[in-house]
Amino acid sequence: MRYSIWFARLIQGLIITLVVACLGSANAVDIALQVTAGGETRKFSRDALLARPDAQNIEIPADIAYGKAMRFRAVPLAELLKGLRLPADGVIETVAQDGFVAHVPIHLITNTDQKKAIAWLAIEPSDAPWPSLPGKSESAGPFYIVWTGAAAKTVSSEQWAYQVVRLESQLSPASRWPEITVDPALPATDQARAGQALFITQCLPCHTINGAGSGNVGPDMNNPMNPTQYMTRKALHALIRDPKSVRNWPTQIMPGFANDQMSDQNIEAVIAYLAHMALRKTRN
Repeated sequence: MRYSIWFARLIQGLIITLVVACLGSANAVDIALQVTAGGETRKFSRDALLARPDAQNIEIPADIAYGKAMRFRAVPLAELLKGLRLPADGVIETVAQDGFVAHVPIHLITNTDQKKAIAWLAIEPSDAPWPSLPGKSESAGPFYIVWTGAAAKTVSSEQWAYQVVRLESQLSPASRWPEITVDPALPATDQARAGQALFITQCLPCHTINGAGSGNVGPDMNNPMNPTQYMTRKALHALIRDPKSVRNWPTQIMPGFANDQMSDQNIEAVIAYLAHMALRKTRN
């Protein structure tokens, strides 16, 4: 009996030692960010980024992902993109570990004027991990795009991209996927045109429309049915504002949009866009 207890404890100790060793090895891995543009790919390791002379500590008074003031070690994102061929009217597509994709206009991400918004790549140190995101078991690392400058508050919540592993230069979504665009004959002041721009920024990261887009978190918004075809306008507005106010289940992913992220007028523009796209349905 004593031998059995001793042997069991020995095995338990070996397992714990093995687990600790494996965890230590995982933490020691130098994670890299891949940046691709103009046919060129660069890789920036976490340790190399933290050691850059332009890395500095920055304060974010109201961080979007964490919902509170945060302090990060970060490098100016514009500096990482220097020397790459970037189309002036294109976007940087940010790809997260879970496949979440956001699109940030190149003119915004390469801006260096403090009177506007400045993009930074925050780097999570391996020996000092960030706290878990609210309601999640993971942090915003390994890389997180954050914003400073006078106009930081105007940057869309979806463009505070976290858990990023890859950045890639792409054509603007409207040029890349003509299927998402409104009728060219629409007047420039038509509400659906404003809705298209908002949909690209806030909705396209998770949803496709007419099968076009990189998002695969949520359903397509036009096929087989457009939500304006089976929901009242009031219910759809409420769903966009706060999905849990309309329907709720344990694995629900879609977040709501606070008024400072999307005003009621913005939401109505998105609904106008969806209603318009219901008449421009394609099947893929």
